[in-house]
Amino acid sequence: MPEGVYLYCDVSLPVPLDQPFTYSLPETLRHRVKPGCRLIVPFGTRKMTGVALACHDQKPEMPARDALRLLDAEPVLDAGLLALGRWISGYYCAPLGEVLRAMLPISAEIRRGKIYALTDSGRDAARQLLLDAAPDDPVAAVLRLLDRRPLSAAYLARTLPLADKAIRSLERKGFVVAEQVETERDPLRAPSEKLRVELVREPPGLKLNKAERELIAFLALHPGSHNLKDLEGMVRNASPAARSLARKKAVSLRPEPVPLGAAGPVRVPHTLNPAQSAAFSQIRAVIEERRFHTFLLYGFTGSGKTEVYLNAIDAVLAQGRSALLMVPEIALTPAVAGQFFHRFGQRVAILHSAFTDAERADQWRRIRSGAASVVVGTRSGVFAPVRNLGLIVVDEEHDQSYKQEETPRYNGRDVAIVRAQEAGACVVLGSATPSLESRYNAERGKYTLLELPGRIEERPLPQVELLDMRTEFLETRKQATFSRRLLEAVGQRLANGEQTIVLLNRRGFSSFVACRACGERIQCANCSVTLTFHRRDRRLLCHYCNYAEKVPSVCPKCQSEYIYFLGVGSEKVEDQLHAAFPEARIARLDRDTATGKRQYESILDGFREGSYDILVGTQMIAKGHDIPNVTLVGVVSADVGLGIPDFRAGERTFQLLTQVAGRAGRGSLPGIVLIQTINPDHYAIRMAAAQDYPAFFRKELTFRRMMHYPPFSAMANLLVRHERQEMALRMSAELANHITPPPEKIRILGPAEAPVPRLKAEYRYQFLVKSASRKALNELLHRVRNFAQQNKWGAAALVIDVDPLTLT
Repeated sequence: MPEGVYLYCDVSLPVPLDQPFTYSLPETLRHRVKPGCRLIVPFGTRKMTGVALACHDQKPEMPARDALRLLDAEPVLDAGLLALGRWISGYYCAPLGEVLRAMLPISAEIRRGKIYALTDSGRDAARQLLLDAAPDDPVAAVLRLLDRRPLSAAYLARTLPLADKAIRSLERKGFVVAEQVETERDPLRAPSEKLRVELVREPPGLKLNKAERELIAFLALHPGSHNLKDLEGMVRNASPAARSLARKKAVSLRPEPVPLGAAGPVRVPHTLNPAQSAAFSQIRAVIEERRFHTFLLYGFTGSGKTEVYLNAIDAVLAQGRSALLMVPEIALTPAVAGQFFHRFGQRVAILHSAFTDAERADQWRRIRSGAASVVVGTRSGVFAPVRNLGLIVVDEEHDQSYKQEETPRYNGRDVAIVRAQEAGACVVLGSATPSLESRYNAERGKYTLLELPGRIEERPLPQVELLDMRTEFLETRKQATFSRRLLEAVGQRLANGEQTIVLLNRRGFSSFVACRACGERIQCANCSVTLTFHRRDRRLLCHYCNYAEKVPSVCPKCQSEYIYFLGVGSEKVEDQLHAAFPEARIARLDRDTATGKRQYESILDGFREGSYDILVGTQMIAKGHDIPNVTLVGVVSADVGLGIPDFRAGERTFQLLTQVAGRAGRGSLPGIVLIQTINPDHYAIRMAAAQDYPAFFRKELTFRRMMHYPPFSAMANLLVRHERQEMALRMSAELANHITPPPEKIRILGPAEAPVPRLKAEYRYQFLVKSASRKALNELLHRVRNFAQQNKWGAAALVIDVDPLTLT
């Protein structure tokens, strides 16, 4: 065969089997497929999109099926990203196909669906059923349509209102078979408001209808690109005419770019203070040397870490290289992107999961083409196809949301470091409360520690007071949500025209509903947790599986009418603040009020612009927001989270309290923080109030060393789950026998019931594995996964979580 022309291709598919699948290449594809390109291939009865790993001429032992279609002229994953995917697959024990699927944000280009066809037995049954069935029988109507030709699920749903139920019935009887299909989506079928049209050339000799001629004339008189929806008001039948002309190559149709923020002048860099200058000098030296190195930038909230990031990015751009900034929450992205947009203009691209598929694909293409050299993204942004990468900044590097909670269960921070090492790029990890692992790596010399010891412009840190709610109860004889001191402070801020943030890291109105007569608590039908009362929706909701039911009028166990509501959530805090301060303008920010990026932006922008006096919320209001008029932060209960059976509970509590305290006093006015607690002597709460991270680090490190927890061991959580409890128990016992006795340097705790024993209708048992050797742990985990595959466990029966951040 000529060079570059191959007969076969190994393809990685997003299935639980961790192996490539070999396909033969039709003659039209043999010279076009390259590693990193996407292909549509048959897999069983389905058609799936996979990624080419290698092309070769080695004939497989089994007959190979033909690949169907090539989606990319050039690889969407370059050699570096393919190598990163293989590392993630090996380190986190995840199938490579599922890793590569997570790395590709351009699923908007693929249309997925089902094609239904009659089986042989279905054709025989159809003849008899069609004779006997009533005219309006939906089963007969489906058979009548499928007897002519196979049809898509979408077509059947549009044609027959009851088609779905009828098809399920026919599938159970074996009369109908479904084929999963994946086809390339036609970009010209996007909604008009999502497309921009521009004249490419006036087509000589082409036969055009009246609408097409009018559109060509308009575009010739008005050069440039136009939103297709806007043109519909100026040119009759503009949308179908533009789509027809695009197929004739007379005009170009491309996606409407995602707006990044309001246009404005490029922001002049601030003058760095001595501490910022010292930190930046060390970062700049590594950037100029074009070598890999990791810095841990530790500084109080408000100490000016962002300005150090901006200067480092300036230094990278000056070399003609690119930069990636990772932020932990969707809520942070618009605020951070706004700063970067003003500084770097149209060179900024944004990547995060709240975008639609089409919006993500548009940003992805801008990055890949090199049009965007500064990328701001959340966890998945670590896979951005950035060209000539010179710098990765991981802001709030300690944040739990960098860890993905589904396969592949990677940590975005750690993947960023591995990617930078491969690219020879500099890494800056920034935080006011670094994770124990990162801070310990700095102490060992693996990272370089950079410190910003005070706030910018010598602003004072907020004054923090601990309010003992046990004493409050003894003095008032009332079980109140707010202490007298907190209510007084909120009233003073309202009188002075200042703003307040109130944190309670628990959603809903009441934590659970119980019966006073028999003590029964209303539990989720799928999980072993109580349901939370949400008053606005007038329902009980499970925060794990989203199961919901109406509030019962009587106890389901004893039929008593004495139902009562216990506990406090953010919705109840908002309600009680309205009652205490009727004149106050109050907003709430949690997952109930903000379900996407636009709701986040609307609430935060309103608070930033002074439309609200008080912002109530969960942990998403605690980090990254710089609102100068906030002079008071109130924490309703610092104890939420301390009782969770997790060795990181103290660390997470310290980080949350320190971060939310940092929202106060970021402008010219000093701030105060009032923390309500029933555990004022707990070291995490006491040291957060003192804002003493070094003391907390030493205390927590001693505990971790004694108990052999990270960073003094490598750890993994193995979770065995099944819908039937006896099966979950049996599988756990089989796995325990397989890995007992454990290899040298490995300790296994369990199997034991998970802290939440039943979740999403599955019973769960877990093993906690600690190892002094990362290599030994990885070998054991691959052995465990092979055991599950050999015993034909279901794809979801075994969860392997490497470096877990939660154990629930």
